[in-house]
Amino acid sequence: MRSRRVPVRWKIAALAAACAGLVAATVGVMVHVWTRWDIQSRAEAEAVNSLYSAVDTYRRGDVLADGIQVDPPGLPTALREPPDGDRHTAYDDRVDGNVGPSMWAAQRVGGPGSKVLAFQVNMGPRMYDLQRLDMSMAVASLAALAVVTPLAVLGSGVLGRRLHRVSQTAGRVSAGDLDARTGPTKGRDEISDIAAAVDAMADGLARRLHSERRFTADVAHELRTPVGGLLAAADLLPSGETEDALRARVRDLRDLVEDLLEISRLDAGAERPARTPVPLDAVVREAVARTGLPTEVVTTAEPVVRTDPRRLERIVGNLVVNAHRHGRAPVEVTVAEHTVTVRDHGPGFPADLLREGPRRFRTGARERGGGHGLGLTIALGQARVLGAELRLGEAGDGGAVAALHLPQD
Repeated sequence: MRSRRVPVRWKIAALAAACAGLVAATVGVMVHVWTRWDIQSRAEAEAVNSLYSAVDTYRRGDVLADGIQVDPPGLPTALREPPDGDRHTAYDDRVDGNVGPSMWAAQRVGGPGSKVLAFQVNMGPRMYDLQRLDMSMAVASLAALAVVTPLAVLGSGVLGRRLHRVSQTAGRVSAGDLDARTGPTKGRDEISDIAAAVDAMADGLARRLHSERRFTADVAHELRTPVGGLLAAADLLPSGETEDALRARVRDLRDLVEDLLEISRLDAGAERPARTPVPLDAVVREAVARTGLPTEVVTTAEPVVRTDPRRLERIVGNLVVNAHRHGRAPVEVTVAEHTVTVRDHGPGFPADLLREGPRRFRTGARERGGGHGLGLTIALGQARVLGAELRLGEAGDGGAVAALHLPQD
């Protein structure tokens, strides 16, 4: 199953949002950890200082300062039996009524078994302030994401449109539009470099194809006169098996030269249709008859179409000859409403031909026979001139199918 295409702008926006969220989460954690450490450090210092003053006062007159407790029941276990007379601290995360987490400082006054003085710092309000700080950080992070994400979508949308423009140009060039160009783009970055590279590639490809087409046209044009003379000379030869074979080969050579000239005109865009209303069935039957090949013509409708009959005959004739040459009998031609279908019962079209279209001087699969591979190329070219669509496919029970769909205007 083909995965769904995700535009690059959404990927960039998602990456920007993820980065912003990660930064916000990292800053929030760092602020939380540092603030919590600062609160505990301040509470510990307050507890130690208060206990220091209270112990000194207690030793002078057994007077307890405010906040000082003697052996309090809530004292953490670690401070109940101090090992010496020094001050010790411990954090107690228990919550008792209005007293939240606490920081305790305790010191033994006297020898072993004597009283333990302790001072408790209630950290509840401070921890509540820490919770409010965490909430504020979370709200600020969400607000930052709400601002960053649309900005990332807008910014990545500009990049996405520039990339889409380059992609469209490359697609048009690959489809045969050698005049497609991206043109100058805003900014000087990697996308501009890609656009310039695609345009340079299209320029180079256009120059190369123009040179090849010009060479083909020149060669075909130069061959036309000597081949015509050669055919005239061959017709003067006496009848015989060898002479007949020679004349047939010369005619094949003449047909090849004419095909090359026709392809050159199609490539150059010099072909213009001469449209006129004609009965589709009559034109098709005339084209089939001109091939001289045994072909069954079935008519399911007799529309009058506005087209160039000479080019239509050329297309149908090429399809019929191709079906006989590369397929197997019987070959059937069906005339319907604005559609002409040619079908054989051979091995069918090669997979690469169906995928990539016909290519000149390449006949495809070996089992489909020989030939110079120009028949389908010319048929497709003439179909484009007529504004028609030529579809190549496979019959359900075997065989190749070529369907010509004529415009209905």
